Amino acid sequence: MPKGNGKTIAQNKKASHDYFIEETYEAGIVLQGTEIKSIRNGRVNIKDAHARIDRRGEVQLINLHIAEYEQGNRYNHDPTRSRKLLLHRKEIDKLIGLTQQQGYALVPLKIYIKNGYAKVLIGLGKGKKKYDKREDLKRKQMKRDVDRAIKDHMR
Repeated sequence: MPKGNGKTIAQNKKASHDYFIEETYEAGIVLQGTEIKSIRNGRVNIKDAHARIDRRGEVQLINLHIAEYEQGNRYNHDPTRSRKLLLHRKEIDKLIGLTQQQGYALVPLKIYIKNGYAKVLIGLGKGKKKYDKREDLKRKQMKRDVDRAIKDHMR
C-alpha cells in the first residue's frame, strides 16, 4: 500500500500554502488510553502541529490536539501532549541531516487509519516566502479562470 492511503481523519491544508513539500514519510504514532478512540471519531486538530527531533534522536509530534474522549472518565488523556512518532532509524538519521539546513521543517500533512493503526504523513517542508505564496495564488486563480472559460465555451 502506498504512503498516505487509508481512511483520512484530518488533513493540514495550510501546509502546502506555507511550505514546499519535498519528501513525505509515513510514521506511526505512540498513543495512550483513549486517544485512538478520539482519533477514530475524527476529534483531532492537526492545524498548528509540527514535528521535532529531540536530543535522544526521537521524532516528537508537538501541538497535535486530540480532544478528550467523552466516555473516557478518569482514564482520559492530555489533549496537547507531545507524541512520539515511529520511524526507521535510517529515516530519522536522514531527517536529522535535512532539518539542520536553514528553512526546513517537519510538517504533519495528514492523519489517517491504515490497517487499524493511526498513521501520520509528515513532510519535509521548506518555508515559502510571501512572494512565493502570492505566485501560487495567482497561478491557482489563472487556472480557475481558464477552466471557467473552457466550460463557458463548451455551452
